[in-house]
Amino acid sequence: MTLITSADSVVLLEISERIATITLNRPSARNALSTEVLKLLPQLMKQADASDDVDVIILTGSDPAFSAGLDLKELGSTGDNLGAGTGADGRPNADGVRGPFPALKKPLIGAINGVAVTGGFELALNCDFLIASENAKFGDTHARVGVMPGWGLTVLLPQAIGVRRAREMSFTGNFMLAPEAYDRGLVNHVVPHADLIPFTRQIARDIAGNDQPGVRQIRGTYAEIHAETAGWAIEARDGAVWRKEQFSTEKVEERRRAIQDRGRQQ
Repeated sequence: MTLITSADSVVLLEISERIATITLNRPSARNALSTEVLKLLPQLMKQADASDDVDVIILTGSDPAFSAGLDLKELGSTGDNLGAGTGADGRPNADGVRGPFPALKKPLIGAINGVAVTGGFELALNCDFLIASENAKFGDTHARVGVMPGWGLTVLLPQAIGVRRAREMSFTGNFMLAPEAYDRGLVNHVVPHADLIPFTRQIARDIAGNDQPGVRQIRGTYAEIHAETAGWAIEARDGAVWRKEQFSTEKVEERRRAIQDRGRQQ
């Protein structure tokens, strides 16, 4: 396996067997999404998507988390990681598409190794499908923190588990563990933690063994049929109103401290 980035980079890219593995690499911060991460992640995704040596992309996190979502310390100070270009505010990102990722042609598998929370949950939802470690758990805590979804959660989560369960997750902020995520159709497989990457790579090899123009055309057809562009536009509209009327970095910082004081997950 060839490591393309330096080992201390906040996002890692490795390529082998026609598979690109992109790893969020801020383990001490539970892979929280800082401006630096949000700048590098799409760059590496585009690099992998353009590489003639890659047919499938895997997105995962450095243990123990997949991603805790937007870095609340940064969000509660400068708020730059919610700014224009990241797409986290619901507007098209720096590549002109809505969501956290650039436009990709190649399949993207999420290998969820731990908690995927709020913005981290949205990263997972924007993958083509998910494979979960037994340690994985999923939570939408936007309402706890006082920010609104911007990467399509209100579209993608109901697509995955149904609108009534999606509402419950968003209203309560309660977590869904890996077995329930499998039962509800959120993830395709749940495997022992040590098997997550080997199992996901086997699925990726199965994809890579097929006709790649055909795979990419089918992926594009799925994406166009299920795009629900009107829903994304409504989420962006309502998020913009919220930011104008309700959002402040001071409130986010207060809520972050309150969450820590209660000992609750972000």
